[in-house]
This record gives sequence, structure tokens and C-alpha cells, in this order.
Amino acid sequence: MGTSENRADRLMSLMEMLRDGQLHRAEDLAAALGVSLRTVYRDMKTLMGSGVAIEGARGTGYRAQAALTLPPLNLTEAELEALHIGLAVVGTGMEGELREAAESLSAKIDAMLPEEVGGVTQGFGFASYPFDVSARALRHLEPLRTAIRGKQKLCVRTSESAQDVRPLKLSYWGRVWVLAVWDETGNGFAELRVDQITEITPLPGLFVEEPGKSLRDFEAQG
Repeated sequence: MGTSENRADRLMSLMEMLRDGQLHRAEDLAAALGVSLRTVYRDMKTLMGSGVAIEGARGTGYRAQAALTLPPLNLTEAELEALHIGLAVVGTGMEGELREAAESLSAKIDAMLPEEVGGVTQGFGFASYPFDVSARALRHLEPLRTAIRGKQKLCVRTSESAQDVRPLKLSYWGRVWVLAVWDETGNGFAELRVDQITEITPLPGLFVEEPGKSLRDFEAQG
């Protein structure tokens, strides 16, 4: 239970043990989970920092306050993306209690995700970027997906440059969408943050897969 791959399971187990409303000593929690006392302290700090209703401190014990608890959910990458699109919309379009709830929910999701997802060593990063980053990327997602499916060359502009690219793949890294491309301007593969794109212009003609320039070649880079 002490490895990063099992962090999400461990945090869920902690919540399950605390939800009875009784006071639990950190030593007992550590023994039940088979981890160090330091790991329990770190996990409790993570849960409380993400908005989970827990009261207590080192030396006294911990208990969960009354709160709605959902059963464990297994989400696909697409479902996770849809969830955070919704959170981005609420976070940018609402004020007050709803905005605070969206931020709190996002932090709770971040706390329950494994530390290594999709090859990202520092976790999925839901708390790393403000909501407006997601919102800025939303308007580009559909035209980019269409261009990927249709193998349409694009001119992609940011505030600093313009590149003629072959769009290959959209990836979602926790509120940040990244576009993998073959950059015809730079003659190599590149990854562009979608929220930093200011304009997308379709170019004449389509592209066909060529050795060294395909999605398979991009992914083979490791």
C-alpha cells in the first residue's frame, strides 16, 4: 500500500475508515494500512487540504465530519476530461459558492488520483493550473479534433509564433490539453499547449502518413 501506484486506494481506504465518525489514532491507521506514521500524516494533510471534511491533528487522532460520500468510481480518460470541462465552465462562469465548490471538487479529485497517470510522474496536476486555462482551450478542441480526423494541415498561431503543422493527437493532462504535431516549419515533432493557441487556420490540402512523421513515430520516441 505504500507505493505511489496505490496512493489513490490508500486515500480511499482512509476515508472509508474515518467515515464512521469515531476518533482514529494515526498509529492505528498506519497499522491497518501497513504504512509508516509519516505516510498517514502526509495523507491526512492531503485529504484535509483538498477539502475533505476531516477534523483532528497529530497526537489526538482524526475523524470525518458529516459529509456526503460517493462510492468509488472508475473513470475513463474521456469521462475525466468531460468532468473537468464541466468544472472549467463552472469555475469561469460562476461566482461565490458554486465557484468555490468547483475548486474544492477539483482538489478532491486530484487528491484521489494516482501519482502516476499517463506517464506523468508528478500526478495528473488538477490543482496546478487555474480554471481559465481550461476555458481558453475549449474553443479549439473541436476544430482540432476535426483536423486530426480529416488529416488537415493547419497554421497554428500563438502570441509568439506561427507554425504550419500536421495535427496528430490531442492529450489531456489535468486541465491542460496538449496537441502533438509534426511541425513542418521546424521539421520535427512538437507538443503545443492548446490554451496558448490564439488562432487556427486550415491550410490547402491534406496530409498522408509518411515514415518518420506519423503518430506512431511520435509515440515511439518514448
